Amino acid sequence: MISTRGRYAIRVLVDLAERRNGGYVPMKDVAGRQELSLKYMEQILPLLVRSGLIEGIHGKGGGYRLRREPEDISVWDVLTVTEGGGMAPVACLAEDAPACGRRGECRTIAMWEGYRRLTEDYFRGISLADLMRTEDGGSYVI
Repeated sequence: MISTRGRYAIRVLVDLAERRNGGYVPMKDVAGRQELSLKYMEQILPLLVRSGLIEGIHGKGGGYRLRREPEDISVWDVLTVTEGGGMAPVACLAEDAPACGRRGECRTIAMWEGYRRLTEDYFRGISLADLMRTEDGGSYVI
C-alpha cells in the first residue's frame, strides 16, 4: 500500500510542475492549494530535495521548484523516495533485507518478484506530465 507521504509527495510535485515557469514556489502556497499542513510538508520536502527531484532556496522569493521536466519524473521515482525499501511487496525483497535462508526453496518468491516488476513498470510509465494533462488527473487517484 502507498502511504500518505507518497500520495502527498506526488500531489506536491504535480503542483510544482504546474507552476514550473514561475520560478520558486513558496511552500505555504503549495500547502494551501493542496490542503496539506505545513508541518507535514516539512517532512516531505527534504526527502524530495535529497533525492534531487526538487531544489529550494530560503528567504524572500524562496520556495521550491522541480529540477527536471515533468516528463522526466515518473511516479516510480517519487514513490521509491518516499516509500523506502524499493517498494518491495514483501520484506525479503526490500533493498536492505538480509539474505533469506529459505530463498532456494521458496515457492512464492517468483510471484512476489513478478508483482514488484508489474508495479514498477506501471508506475515508471506514468510521469508528472501525464498527471497534469487533465484537470482531474485522468484515471489516477492520488
